[in-house]
Amino acid sequence: MSGTQWSNAAAYERYVGRWSLPVAEAFVAALGTSSGLDWLDAGCGTGALTEVILTTANPGRVTGVDKSEGYVAHARDRIGDHRAEFRVGDAQNLPIGDASIDVAVGGLMLNFVPDPGAAVAELRRVLRPEGIAAAYVWDYAEGMAMMRTFWDAAIELDPAAAARDEGRRTTVCDPDTLRDLWRDADLTDVSTDAITVHTVFRDFDDYWTPLLGGQGSVPGYLASLPAPHQARLRDLIATRLPVEEDGSIRLTARAWTVRGRVA
Repeated sequence: MSGTQWSNAAAYERYVGRWSLPVAEAFVAALGTSSGLDWLDAGCGTGALTEVILTTANPGRVTGVDKSEGYVAHARDRIGDHRAEFRVGDAQNLPIGDASIDVAVGGLMLNFVPDPGAAVAELRRVLRPEGIAAAYVWDYAEGMAMMRTFWDAAIELDPAAAARDEGRRTTVCDPDTLRDLWRDADLTDVSTDAITVHTVFRDFDDYWTPLLGGQGSVPGYLASLPAPHQARLRDLIATRLPVEEDGSIRLTARAWTVRGRVA
């Protein structure tokens, strides 16, 4: 997304990266791939999906590619498996040879490239015959309760905030759009599905404090506000989140998945 900075891996993990792992686990399990395959993780970010592939799919190798040097460095430090390699590169112009990969995946990356269609075409280009291209995206419009609660309150206090709401700005967060992207890339046997995970916060501070880290649209918007406005927004959101007897806040997050095959 334009205007969003992605460089501080630790801040991203505290904000929304911590929910990436359970989504990645469900996504890889549903692919049902065989062992020993060559994988590509396009837009690998901090390495959550690569880590799941290594621990659950028994790949021959995994190449992670991301445009952020900070995220690539974090992924290298995080994952010491000899089967993994990380490169700085653009998902729309992958530094990978033609027909050299068995499974090409993209976790939560399609809304962060200028041309999602070009990124999907690149996934297909690098695949061998019968190779699988698959991806998943957050349902920013309706399925991310932590963000929906924030933006609904923010827009109530400041209608101009609507211009920064992921649910209104993202172009790839529903199954129909994903299906069309895959079919336009000449992939066959295209199917979509939903993954819903629980996002449980220990207390309100566990929800709010990561929003102050500057990584992503919500933290970026918060950083632009004067302190009194931040305080009003914080108080309004606190009245709207469902707090359990133990002080925890239990929300859900939905991702849409898509997969297809090279004929």
